[in-house]
Amino acid sequence: MDPIQLVEILKGHKTYIQTHNFPDPDAIASAFGLQYFLKQHGIPADICYDGRIEKLSTRKMFEVFGIDILSKDEISDMREEDYIVTVDSQKYNANLTDFIGDEVACIDHHPTVFACEYAYKDVRMVGACATLIAEYFYTTKTEMTPEVASCLAYGIKMDTADFVRGATSLDAEMFSFVFEQCNPEYISRMYTNVMEFSDLKAYGAAIDNIHVYGETGFAAIPFDCPDALIAVISDFILSLDVVDFSVVYAIRSDGIKFSVRSAKINVDAAMVVSNALKGYGTGGGHPFMAGGFIPRECMEGIQTKTDYLIEKLFLNEISKAEEKI
Repeated sequence: MDPIQLVEILKGHKTYIQTHNFPDPDAIASAFGLQYFLKQHGIPADICYDGRIEKLSTRKMFEVFGIDILSKDEISDMREEDYIVTVDSQKYNANLTDFIGDEVACIDHHPTVFACEYAYKDVRMVGACATLIAEYFYTTKTEMTPEVASCLAYGIKMDTADFVRGATSLDAEMFSFVFEQCNPEYISRMYTNVMEFSDLKAYGAAIDNIHVYGETGFAAIPFDCPDALIAVISDFILSLDVVDFSVVYAIRSDGIKFSVRSAKINVDAAMVVSNALKGYGTGGGHPFMAGGFIPRECMEGIQTKTDYLIEKLFLNEISKAEEKI
């Protein structure tokens, strides 16, 4: 897609850039980069989201890079005729609140679950959504500030786990492009004082409850835990030398939240979690990084022997995937 087409579509309309609920560094970097790109082409836009920004490291991006973002509660004047560009997310997905505005454009790097027509659609399977935004600057020769370049570089680094998770040649090319224009000091600041003391409790619970079967590691956190922290702990479990597939889940007041990681080339994390939770909840994501959720009202069948049943559901699906190889 030609990003200048997006500029033409948005002209004359109040514009919002919406991230998925509970935005992560890639979502925020993508929104911030797109906001500046549009500004350079005469389109003012506000960044917005619903949900919560849970991780201290993610909230720190606002301070380090100078980002302004509006929560749903802070938006009182959005109208049906206003335009919305979704980034790092797609309309009708469970992790994107349907705001009153018109979702005319979508920029994302996740597989499409629910088909939707947009006036502008840029959905490509790359490691980070921030890569697509960086390419907009590259192809149109649009100037960016060191803050924008640094933020995009950080978003690419985080969502590709330093280029070991789903990274493509375009991710590498665009990281090189933005890194040449960034201020490394900004990125360095993002790696200090980014863990909260309360996070250690979740790590401790996961370590105490880890079970490893073959090359699959399970860890249960028996209390409420933010989505972002569950995902970080799932990455942590996957880093063990005996684990190639990790399933971390937190038993919360509203249900059970899952984060799944796969280092097995032929075992798709999104398919495994989707099939494992079928009949109980929902799941999806990337082949190497996925998530799922079982609502409280659907937990009746697994309220006893919860850990055993969850492990059985996932191990069965992993076994089926491996049998197809």
